[in-house]
Amino acid sequence: MNDEQLLRYSRHLLLEEIDVAGQEKLLDAHVLVIGAGGLGSAAAPYLAAAGVGHITLIDHDAVELTNLQRQIMHAESGVGKSKVASGKEFLERLNSTIHIETIQAKVTRSLLDELLPSVDVVLDCTDNFSTRHLVNAACVKNKTPLVSGSALKFDGQISVFDPRNSESPCYACIFSPDEQFEEVSCSSMGIFSPLVGIIGAMQAAQALQVLIGFGEALVGRMLLWNGRTTQIDEIRISRNAECSVCGLAH
Repeated sequence: MNDEQLLRYSRHLLLEEIDVAGQEKLLDAHVLVIGAGGLGSAAAPYLAAAGVGHITLIDHDAVELTNLQRQIMHAESGVGKSKVASGKEFLERLNSTIHIETIQAKVTRSLLDELLPSVDVVLDCTDNFSTRHLVNAACVKNKTPLVSGSALKFDGQISVFDPRNSESPCYACIFSPDEQFEEVSCSSMGIFSPLVGIIGAMQAAQALQVLIGFGEALVGRMLLWNGRTTQIDEIRISRNAECSVCGLAH
């Protein structure tokens, strides 16, 4: 690190769990953030501020006025602009020394297979089961750690799935791709504004932990946040040997 970086990230360097070696891991890292909406708007800025050297944002959508209630990476002036372009402008103002790559597209299997070999951690900040299953399958295939978050109404959840760990479950171990889940959205159900900030910031924290390798990431555990009672519950989750994505037969 140069002198400017030593000063910029000095508060990280004071933490013995991070120090210079950990910060250098962040500077060398490539993180993929899928979704530049509520969760992505909270996670990506903390990744950028922390010094993750290469961040790729994927989102196909444009900024709408209804997004501004919670998607803090976007401003009134960005309404009508693509979310990835708006997000890139925000992140570059926050940290001009890192590389922000944008892809304005829906996530596909071929796109993920192209990107993941160079990615260290994926953050799933999407809002539907079909995309989450697509991302999970690609991460299992490429053995890429996945930080998965979701938020709706007053309830959020977050977990880490690490295919490099033989004991780690994957997303499909909990939510089977064969089951039919009713897709619900913020546009029909509503969402408490700070909830996406809380879960998205937790996703960033988990990604940094995975990249640096300190503490105990949420592998095999899922946190449930209740915004009505400010209660956090934790449930243990195990790998399913019969899982159609990561099971022993695959």
